[in-house]
Amino acid sequence: MTYQLLKAMHVLFVISSYTLFFLRGIWSLNSSPIMQEKWIRVVPHIIDTLLLIIALALSIASHQFPFIDSWLSAKVIGLFLYVGLGFVALRRKLNKRVRLITWLAAQTAFAYIVLVAITHNPIPFPQIMHFPDF
Repeated sequence: MTYQLLKAMHVLFVISSYTLFFLRGIWSLNSSPIMQEKWIRVVPHIIDTLLLIIALALSIASHQFPFIDSWLSAKVIGLFLYVGLGFVALRRKLNKRVRLITWLAAQTAFAYIVLVAITHNPIPFPQIMHFPDF
């Protein structure tokens, strides 16, 4: 597969994965019965597995690797944070306030991952971190 095709597939799975996470968060916070349906427990795992496979293929095709290339390292760390927060946000046994806060925090982690992917910079907003020369 070509790099461009892999990248397009990666973006498609990112959008699909995030959309399902966003919807599941809303459904969970509203105690929607759709959260009990089997497809809602299976499809996200399939999409996320395909997303990770494509991400690995992209890494190999581009010769850029996590823990060697800093921006990919930042994406992987951000991904672990996003997954951890998402896991907490979708747990039914926790109170609604905790789930809402972790769901919103997961949105922030996702935005960071996307910004890092676009800029190829672990600090995707360098102008904020820029200090004037004296």
